[in-house]
Amino acid sequence: MSSSTPLNRAADSLKRAASSLGGAVRGLRGSADPSGNRPDRGSRTGKASKLHPASLWVEAAGTAGEVLLPAWRAVRKAWLTYAWPVLAVVSLLGWVVLAAAIGLWWAGQAWGWQEAKSAALVAFLLFVLAIAFIVGRSAYGVVLDLARTRVAVGDDAVGSIAVSNVSTRPLLPAALELPVGANTAIFHLPRMKPAQVHEDLFTIPTARRAVIVVGPVRSVRADPLHLLRRRVLWTEPVDLFVHPRTVSLGSSAAGFIRDLEGMPTTELSSADVSFHALRDYVPGDDRRHIHWKTTARTNKLMVRQFEETRRAHLAIALSINTDEYDSEAEFEMAISVAASIGRQAIREQRDLDVLTQKGPLRCETGRNLLDDTTRIVGAPMRKTAVDLARNLADAVPNASVVFFVVGSHVTATQLRTSAASVPPGVRSLAVRVQPGAAASRANIADLTVLTVGDLDDLAIVLRKAAA
Repeated sequence: MSSSTPLNRAADSLKRAASSLGGAVRGLRGSADPSGNRPDRGSRTGKASKLHPASLWVEAAGTAGEVLLPAWRAVRKAWLTYAWPVLAVVSLLGWVVLAAAIGLWWAGQAWGWQEAKSAALVAFLLFVLAIAFIVGRSAYGVVLDLARTRVAVGDDAVGSIAVSNVSTRPLLPAALELPVGANTAIFHLPRMKPAQVHEDLFTIPTARRAVIVVGPVRSVRADPLHLLRRRVLWTEPVDLFVHPRTVSLGSSAAGFIRDLEGMPTTELSSADVSFHALRDYVPGDDRRHIHWKTTARTNKLMVRQFEETRRAHLAIALSINTDEYDSEAEFEMAISVAASIGRQAIREQRDLDVLTQKGPLRCETGRNLLDDTTRIVGAPMRKTAVDLARNLADAVPNASVVFFVVGSHVTATQLRTSAASVPPGVRSLAVRVQPGAAASRANIADLTVLTVGDLDDLAIVLRKAAA
């Protein structure tokens, strides 16, 4: 083996590290004078000063680390590049057979058992014959195609694998493996002539919201006893998003403020678009707002007064604390409720913010929103819906409508506390998810509480809230 291989370079690096460490130790022993003082290496004047011995050990360790780290990286790279691909070909059964062959041969040599030697030779011969089944190159052209990479829960996710023989010689039968999430689908390839194409269709179950990694497609060549298995990757993995189920809320969905210019507030302004009343002129008022007809009738200057308006801005606080939900189905329904309201806001081109205990979700487009809701993972946590409401008030101070989407374990007291964190003038609604419950509406102070027992009832309860 030449000296330029990664293993030799790693050995040379280890030698240099040992030499550096030895030199540092010798310097520790020989640099002290009889009085116990050591020269200060960091002194610019060159004068000797006392230096704690530990600092020299730290310096030596730092020098050794600078040499050992590249050596470790070289050894690791050599292992992953050369050794691991070879060792990974041997299956668990193959390692057992190899260990048995070595053990039987040793026992035959130690105690003179010819039967043990014969068994060891048979095991070794099987191992050698298995190599003949995996050597050689496979020339496949593999195309993995998913009809859609984004589907809703319950929709069909269909894909296909097209395999072609791109070599000039026939290829023996083989097997293809397609990982689909935690499972693996196996496709059997027949004997293929040059330029022949073989295609297989498959369907992926979409019963649950998830991000499913499909692929990469790999070919597997193995011996009949599966002592050796050689895998070759042919494609890149593809992410399949199984979005939560959503419903259309219609153009008259409640909770969405229907004002082209925004939502009028109780705060008065001297310049806006929502006319409120007339008042006496005060020096500094804009003369463009003087109401000349009233001025002529009252013989004194009168100006228009307006109500401040804000642009409709929707904020959704989705609690992902599973302690607040009775079941997984209830939690999934809450995600579907938040996604449905958010999609409706995006369709109507309204400003939208969606926040969970783990941070905000992307809301630039409906696809981004659904992708992020698909990635949501609920867990028991300290932060409750009340903490989320407080974070929402700080994160989205300009919201005009706020939705709290919570589970059935959230109490009326917690909902009241959540509504108290919303700034005055902001309309707040709580959607309490409880599968099987009748759709209803109730009020807790200024908070409107909507109970949803089925996702299809969401549009109905929102219309009730608008009434």
